[in-house]
Amino acid sequence: MNQQERYSRHIALAEVGEAGQEKISRAKVLVVGAGGLGSPVLLYLTAAGVGTIGFMDDDVVSESNLQRQILYDTEHIGQPKVEVAHRKLQSLNPHCRFIPIAQRLTPENATEIISHYDIVVDATDNLSSRYVIDDACRENGKPFVYGSICEFEGQVSVFHYEGGPGYRDLYPYHEKVKDFRQPLGVIGALPGTIGSIQASETLKIILGSHSTLSGKLLLVDLLKGSFKTIRI
Repeated sequence: MNQQERYSRHIALAEVGEAGQEKISRAKVLVVGAGGLGSPVLLYLTAAGVGTIGFMDDDVVSESNLQRQILYDTEHIGQPKVEVAHRKLQSLNPHCRFIPIAQRLTPENATEIISHYDIVVDATDNLSSRYVIDDACRENGKPFVYGSICEFEGQVSVFHYEGGPGYRDLYPYHEKVKDFRQPLGVIGALPGTIGSIQASETLKIILGSHSTLSGKLLLVDLLKGSFKTIRI
């Protein structure tokens, strides 16, 4: 393991050490979405030294994004998110390999794209994409780190890991999903909170931890200041 100084705070952890940091450096993670949740997920996975990080988004930066999407600055308005994110992440850690994908994940491309990664992180903002991720991860046998946000509340779980349940087991598909519209309001710090937990769960999976949120759902309410974990 080189870059001892960069990762010294990881290596000092008994649960990580040099062997664990080597695992992180060899891992391949796909982050679907580079917005509110994707920003902290990508920043922390990059800082941690994840070897290969793919990230998907077909959107451009808008001014309304800047209240919570911390990868972007005012000067980036109108630019493709994956291009800006790539430059920022490369600057943060040039030892990582980045694969920017300027498209949406669809039922047609999901299986092929996901097959190249070890873990998939859901940083999307819509229900239909989560079912696409869930189906492709189930088919490929890949762990799926789920996160969602709305107003002051968020959720995190890990699906398809060590025999644990999937997203459809928690939220069975029904026809109303097609017409569901996410409320627009969200407190700016919420995606930072949820995305950071998703990044932590991703690193724990890479390290082979048995204390992930697999089979559990973490419920976060920043308005009440509460964190609650329930079994699925």
